[in-house]
Amino acid sequence: MWVWLSVCSAVLLGIYDVEKKQALKKNSVLWVLLGATAMSALFLCPFLSSGPIEDHLSLVLKAFLVTSSWVSGLVALKLLPLTTASTIKASRPMFVVIFSIILFGERLSLLQWAGVALVMAALLLLARSSKKEGISFTSDKGIAWMVVSVLTGAASALYDKHILGHLQPMFVQSWTNVYITGVLGMLLLVQYLKYRRARAAVGAASWSVDGVADGAASGNASGAASRPVDVAASGFQRFRWDWRIPVIAVLITISDAFYFYAVKDEGALLSVISMIRRSSVVITFIFGALLFKENHIKDKAVDLAILLAGLALLLFASR
Repeated sequence: MWVWLSVCSAVLLGIYDVEKKQALKKNSVLWVLLGATAMSALFLCPFLSSGPIEDHLSLVLKAFLVTSSWVSGLVALKLLPLTTASTIKASRPMFVVIFSIILFGERLSLLQWAGVALVMAALLLLARSSKKEGISFTSDKGIAWMVVSVLTGAASALYDKHILGHLQPMFVQSWTNVYITGVLGMLLLVQYLKYRRARAAVGAASWSVDGVADGAASGNASGAASRPVDVAASGFQRFRWDWRIPVIAVLITISDAFYFYAVKDEGALLSVISMIRRSSVVITFIFGALLFKENHIKDKAVDLAILLAGLALLLFASR
């Protein structure tokens, strides 16, 4: 039963990544994440329960880790082709292994090192394939954001291993969503205050919330009012309703629920569940190829196959 729950979780997770990419066409990264996480927190309200302050503080730390991974990952998703971003994201289990070596002194077998080598080779091949699209792994901002996402995501996974030793999964999931909503709300508030200061500096009547001068929109070419504001400088954009946001919330809530019930099932193997869930990249990759008509799919498919083979070898050698 836990295998099928894991498969369902992976399928929903793959569709979730695709819908996030689509939602970014209308809204900023923070609005998409805040809307989806707040709705997910509402769905999980029945599972909220009291607990020691130490438990809640540990979940606040997890919320910051998850928020860092989500925000950087979504920024990367906005800047990179979906097939490239999803392949890099799939390498996260390898970094969990590397962190385990550094932090816990774990030793790898020869087969595990071979798996790490395959994943690294896949990333190097992906870097070569990406050059054909003008993406440099050493200087592209999207790649840098995705690396941050993968590393913070790996740190979050290791932290999960620690806190789930003494906390119930649904307690962790429900309260973490609440705290992530709070963190994202604070980030949006900071962006809005920066926007207000930037607007005040040039004249309140000159700028619209979308970062375009009112004078420019009306054809007035005089003074500073005719210059567009760099939205990235203020970081704030108006929220636009998108039906994909509640869809994203439903997808991630159900996917996580399937995951937690799979882990809870008697006889479940966490390493196998994690590998199955990471295979969601295949669904994301297929949608990227068919829906977004991205380029160099054959090269990237080979890179992805090598990466998944490396992860499978890591899994096999760890059992």
